[in-house]
Amino acid sequence: MKFVAFERAKQGTGASRRLRTSGKTPGIVYGGEGQPQLIELDHNALWHALKKEAFHSSILEMELGGKEGKVLLRDVHYHPYKPQIVHVDFQRVDANTRLHMKVPMHYKNEEESQAVKLEHCLVNHVISELDISCLPADLPEFIEVDLSDLKKGQSLHLNDITLPKGVKAVTHGKPNPVLVSVVTTAAEESANAEAAAAPAADAAAAKPAGKAAAKAPAKDAKAAPAKDAKAAPAKAPAKK
Repeated sequence: MKFVAFERAKQGTGASRRLRTSGKTPGIVYGGEGQPQLIELDHNALWHALKKEAFHSSILEMELGGKEGKVLLRDVHYHPYKPQIVHVDFQRVDANTRLHMKVPMHYKNEEESQAVKLEHCLVNHVISELDISCLPADLPEFIEVDLSDLKKGQSLHLNDITLPKGVKAVTHGKPNPVLVSVVTTAAEESANAEAAAAPAADAAAAKPAGKAAAKAPAKDAKAAPAKDAKAAPAKAPAKK
C-alpha cells in the first residue's frame, strides 16, 4: 500500500494541536540509518487507510518530499472519545534486517469440517494474531489456516500448520501453543445427557407397572366378598 506524508517543521503541543484542527495528523518516522523525522498526514486519508488490515501488517510505500521509502506502521494513538487520530509512528524498513511483527490469522473452511457440519460443535479461535520474525521480503499480509479436517474434541496447535517460507513464530516461551479448539455446545451436551438417561428411565418405569399388574387381582378378590357380606342381611318386616 502507498500513502503520502509531508515534512513537519514545527513540533510541540501547540503546533500539533493546530495541525489536528486543520485536518492533519502529526507523526514520526524512525529507524534505519536516518535520523527520526517529523511528518504530517491527511487525517481523513489516514483514517480510511487504518480500516484496512493490510495497512497494519504489510510493508508500506511512503512518499515523502518526492522520494519513496519502505516503512511499517508501529503505533497509532487515538483520542479517548473523539473519532480522531492523535499521533502515528512509522519505522523504516531495512531489507537485510529481520522484522518482529504481529500478523492476522485467517481461518477458513470450518463450516465444512466434521466438527461443525456433522457433530454440531463450535470452533474457538484461541489466537487471532501470531507474532512472527522474518525479513521484509518474506513478511506475509496474513497467515491462512485450513480447518476442514477438524473433529470433535480436537485442538489445532502451531506445530500442526506450515508457516510461509522464511517466517518463524515467536511464542514467548510456549513451544506449541493452541491455535484453535473444538468446543461442544450446551445444547449438544444436553441432548447427549438425555440420550444416556433414557434407557434407565424406561427400565424404572417398566418395573412399577409389573408390580401393579400382579397386585390387581388380589385387590379385586378381597373387595368382592366384602360387598356381598354387606348386602346379605335383610330388613325386618314392619310392625303392624
